[in-house]
Amino acid sequence: MARYSASEIEPKWQRAWDEAGTFKAVHDPSKPKYYVLEMFPYPSGNLHIGHVRNYTMGDVVARYKLATGHAVLHPMGWDAFGLPAENASMERGIHPGDWTYSNIENMKKQFSTLGLSLDWSREFATCDPEYYGQQQAMFIDFMEKGLVYRKNAVVNWDPVDMTVLANEQVEDGKGWRSGAPVERRELTQWFFRISDYSEELLEALDRLDNWPEKVKTMQRNWIGKSRGLQFAFSMIDGPEGLDRIEVYTTRPDTLMGASFVGISPDHPLAKELEAGNPDIAAFNAECRRMGTSEEELEKAEKKGFDTGLKVRHPFDTAWELPVYIANFILMDYGTGAIFGCPAHDQRDLEFARKYDLPVTSTYVPEGEEEGFTRPEDGGDAYVPPKSETVRYVKGFAGDELQTGEEGVNAAIAFCEKTGVGHGVTKFRLRDWGLSRQRYWGCPIPVVHCESCGVVPEKKENLPVELPKDVTFDKPGNPLDRHPTWRDVLCPKCGQPAKRETDTMDTFVDSSWYYARFTAPRAETPTVAEEAEYWMNVDQYIGGIEHAILHLLYSRFFARAMHECGHLPASAVEPFDALFTQGMVTHEIYQTRDDKGRPVYHFPNEVEKTDSGVVLTATGEPVEVIPSAKMSKSKRNVVDPVAIVEQYGADTARWFVLSDSPPERDVEWTASGAEATAKHLARVHRLASEVADAPEKGEGDEALLREMHKTIHDVTMGIESFGFNTSVARLYAFTNALAKSKAGRAAKTEAAKTLAQLMSPMTPHLSEEIWHMLGGEGLVAEAAWPKADPAMLVEDEVTLPIQINGKRRDEITVPKDLDKAEVEKLVLATDAVQKALAGGQPKKLIVVPGRIVNVVV
Repeated sequence: MARYSASEIEPKWQRAWDEAGTFKAVHDPSKPKYYVLEMFPYPSGNLHIGHVRNYTMGDVVARYKLATGHAVLHPMGWDAFGLPAENASMERGIHPGDWTYSNIENMKKQFSTLGLSLDWSREFATCDPEYYGQQQAMFIDFMEKGLVYRKNAVVNWDPVDMTVLANEQVEDGKGWRSGAPVERRELTQWFFRISDYSEELLEALDRLDNWPEKVKTMQRNWIGKSRGLQFAFSMIDGPEGLDRIEVYTTRPDTLMGASFVGISPDHPLAKELEAGNPDIAAFNAECRRMGTSEEELEKAEKKGFDTGLKVRHPFDTAWELPVYIANFILMDYGTGAIFGCPAHDQRDLEFARKYDLPVTSTYVPEGEEEGFTRPEDGGDAYVPPKSETVRYVKGFAGDELQTGEEGVNAAIAFCEKTGVGHGVTKFRLRDWGLSRQRYWGCPIPVVHCESCGVVPEKKENLPVELPKDVTFDKPGNPLDRHPTWRDVLCPKCGQPAKRETDTMDTFVDSSWYYARFTAPRAETPTVAEEAEYWMNVDQYIGGIEHAILHLLYSRFFARAMHECGHLPASAVEPFDALFTQGMVTHEIYQTRDDKGRPVYHFPNEVEKTDSGVVLTATGEPVEVIPSAKMSKSKRNVVDPVAIVEQYGADTARWFVLSDSPPERDVEWTASGAEATAKHLARVHRLASEVADAPEKGEGDEALLREMHKTIHDVTMGIESFGFNTSVARLYAFTNALAKSKAGRAAKTEAAKTLAQLMSPMTPHLSEEIWHMLGGEGLVAEAAWPKADPAMLVEDEVTLPIQINGKRRDEITVPKDLDKAEVEKLVLATDAVQKALAGGQPKKLIVVPGRIVNVVV
């Protein structure tokens, strides 16, 4: 009997699949298609065990669908542009492209060891000119459709790296890479009109039945539909031409509790005032050094500048409110102005207390129960959900009980009736700013001409390729310093002009790659026939961290591509089903240095002894922190290459699928990996022993019934993304095969079926067993086994026997056996005989098909 050796088996079968072209996607109208896609990786240089889990899940689905007769598209590419490559260039003195493509080559080798059913012939990286050239062509199409435009916008500016930063790249008010204090600066930026689709993107979420509810909720909150009141405060002696301050509020029912009006430092009034007041100019400049993320604004100390100006309350011209410039108000949210109601907004309350402004409740809890302290009496701001019933004490409803929603509607109706304002529906979603002041990104294909303005490049001149002869020895975008690339002739008039030196946000690159995979070598972004056949993505798999922006941008892009003729109407929602997998976690091992600071150690640097975990090299005790997300800084990472070398890819694949439901985190343990490897070796051994089974045995039908039940259960597990339940069922079937005394034919059929059912999870071992038992061709190309419904019907039932309430034995009897016959068999069992000691039971209760209770 040959010993199971993953290092010999796995490369052999990987070569066999490659030679047979098993996983090459073929457009075949005679077959149903299935498109499975995992979110493609950033080429950082190395795979981690989280990649193994993510791509193994997709691989299980792809292999299963191939076996069930589908034409399968399962491609792979690389999300390759972005700042990390530029940072690597600065640190290592190499070109970002060299660093990126070197990483791709290394990661592709690592991928190849996992035995994934990928169609590598469709591979591309988003930094390939062939890819981003088609992206540029679509950008021009979007311009023609009015889906992209330029405007001045306030952005996060890193004065050291000299680039715009996304909100997510601002940490504690500083640039995530440079550490420099970030400034708010107004720049001319490119934008996609995603906000035009707010209502459509929101409503369509209700039809995405196969998306996680938590993802849809996150997107709904991000789109942020709200019904509110648009109105204006009249200025008292304001600057000429600025006699009104427009405000939008979702809580007009709190207007009678207003105590101040706040405006953004970038509001036209604030800019007008700063021109003649150095103190205001200094305050505004300080505000602009803050980041623009909501989280940062919430955390920051609330500061304001009293302009000395006042406005009239819309319901009482004698009621005057002071106007403050406030550091927590952004110009691009709402109108850039608010009214502060401190009693019902904690941020406003902090501001009011700081500047000694009045606090007035407009509503209180329904019963104003004991222990509730009104904000004006020192309590926190009272901010109940709109669905909660409250008692209005000041405002439009009088002394009435209403829900907040009813109060808002009453306030809007009152304001519309009195001419104060009008009800409007708004969305939180803002247009997508795509300009990035960096080199390593897709160039925006336009030129700036003094005579013609902004002119798109001619499509025959695409791609506009990035120049390779750039340096990163100075801060800022090297494209700005590259005259032979930057200085060009206008495509329209032929006069000297300058290229746009901003490049596109990398979210653009990943917002349409799923469509490009349908025709990756086409000279147009997509090919209608291929897109019609392969789209939509039937199953999309990726991390919850991409639940908002990536998925929202991809949904917008699919709609924009449809408008420009690049996708069919059926593909405007590109992902039919979405699955967000959990993380792979691991314990953290740490010691302390002489100053008490933690020193982290890799898993292979420690060992477990009877007295605890110690450093292998020194025997020093190690503190073990419970399982946590893998992090290079904490060194609790597991190298999948090392795992494959030690145990084989099938062990890694089986382990990450078996331990917990795929949507939950799974903890990687060395003991778990070892146990998995032993189990797979056992499966190999059992298959090897089938040839030695007697030609005739006993229990053939019982084994085959168990086989058909396993086919059914494993199939249901894969179909429902319950991979761990499928694995558990396969463990049970392996045990049944090991215990069976069936004849050779039944055992061979059972073992071959086991190989087929395991093949999506452990493809190499399954091929070896299939071949060993005389299976025809490759198991990867074999049809999925079907459960015989007749074999799923139970003819026998196992009844537990409880004696005085405790389970002591069990019997297996025909399902329709007479109750009296069951009683006879129970009384004859050793356990009952021993308990009775020659006597008679006080009670013997048979629950048909369920259990037998004996009381002695």
